[in-house]
Amino acid sequence: MNKSHYSEWEPVIGLEIHVQLNTRSKMFSQEPNQFGDEPNVNIGYFDTGQPGALPVINCEAVKKAVNFGLAVGSKINEESIFDRKSYFYPDCPMNYQITQFYKPIIIGGEITTEVEGKIKTFKIEHAHLENDAGKLIHFPKFTGVDFNRSGAPLLEIVSTPCMFSPKDASAYAQAVKAIMEYIDSSNCNMQDGQLRMDANVSVRRKGEHTLRNKTELKNMNSFFNMELAIEAEIIRQIDFYTQNPDKHIESGTYRFDLEKQKTILMRKKESADDYRYFPEPDLPPLIITQEYINHLRRELPELPKERFNRYITSLCLTEYNASLLVNDKKLSDMFEEGCKICNNASHLCNWITVEFMGRIKDTGKSLSEIGIQITDIAALVNLINDKIITGKIGKMVADDMVKNPGTSPQTIIDANPNYKPMRDTKVVEDIVDRIIQENPETIDDYKNGKEKAFQFLVGQVMKATKGKAPPDYVRDYLIEKLKSL
Repeated sequence: MNKSHYSEWEPVIGLEIHVQLNTRSKMFSQEPNQFGDEPNVNIGYFDTGQPGALPVINCEAVKKAVNFGLAVGSKINEESIFDRKSYFYPDCPMNYQITQFYKPIIIGGEITTEVEGKIKTFKIEHAHLENDAGKLIHFPKFTGVDFNRSGAPLLEIVSTPCMFSPKDASAYAQAVKAIMEYIDSSNCNMQDGQLRMDANVSVRRKGEHTLRNKTELKNMNSFFNMELAIEAEIIRQIDFYTQNPDKHIESGTYRFDLEKQKTILMRKKESADDYRYFPEPDLPPLIITQEYINHLRRELPELPKERFNRYITSLCLTEYNASLLVNDKKLSDMFEEGCKICNNASHLCNWITVEFMGRIKDTGKSLSEIGIQITDIAALVNLINDKIITGKIGKMVADDMVKNPGTSPQTIIDANPNYKPMRDTKVVEDIVDRIIQENPETIDDYKNGKEKAFQFLVGQVMKATKGKAPPDYVRDYLIEKLKSL
């Protein structure tokens, strides 16, 4: 594609996020709602479509849905209705899904999050409760169906078409994930299919205000892959309109081929008429009292936006670092525990997100999965801040902590003489004197006002002492010596 064409077009994106709620039982039956068991063991009469089996609404799923609505400032409908959505796939044993089409439980709301350094707000159209389908498992010569997931409770969160880049969509989806985790409505394990995203994508010439035909990208469970898929679809649509200015993209459902980096048509897009929606005859309207809504509002925990603001105002973190922590609840909770031990929140944040996360990023595991304790990270930061060890030694200790998870930094320092800080100031002074004698040209540069010359001398001293000399003492003594020259 000619890149100049891209600047003439604007993508418009809306997301439908399917979040599996972490209730003990399924949406309309008492069967266990859990992942990882042997196929077809968590099944019952209703979830397998047996004649005469009737649905019963899961009250805990309703509570978790209302909590999400309150967290994003939605209107909670005091009366909502369930509907039947007809479709015929092997993983849908009843040949219909129970959902909320005409009158969903949640209306409106918004998500505010950071996108590439800018704070943006995205609008939610509605969110509704429904039950999940089963799972097709493909083998070389046949396909099996696991109905364990059939009937699992889902909250489908539908945005307005308010995103204008793949980064917008990814940031919005990550913020939704964080909120669901903070209110404990979902585990959001994307590898297990507990959070899946569909993206509706269209493009229009810049300056246009109407929406052109959209296509839908189905069942994405990775934020990075979703960005790639949306970008590929944007390019495909721009190419189409560039080559066919008088035609319109035909609506359809697509999947993303990661290897080919292309979107592939799965089927032509169905309309609401194709699903033959009608009110679910086996369920009464869902009634939620205002008293119950107010009770849940009072019990809401600290939300990501509130924690983000606290990190910036009270702990003086940068917006970037605050976002890194807040969007990963487990990491943020770890940081919270560390702050009880370490009084330098900014340094602790950097050591968690840069030093330690950087050291384990290739493992694909979290700090807790590796076995590194936040108490040990906080203790290491305290050792550096109290000038018991230098930052350079701290990084070597961090290497050993990753190699030997669960070993405290003090234990590592005690076992390695090279990690002991240099406390003999006479030895430090002799090294400073030698470095000054060996670098007359740098001394002249310093006298001529070149600040980098001073930093070079400090670096040479630290190199000569293998990072064990107290940096503050080195700087003070070096300034004193240079003044006397």
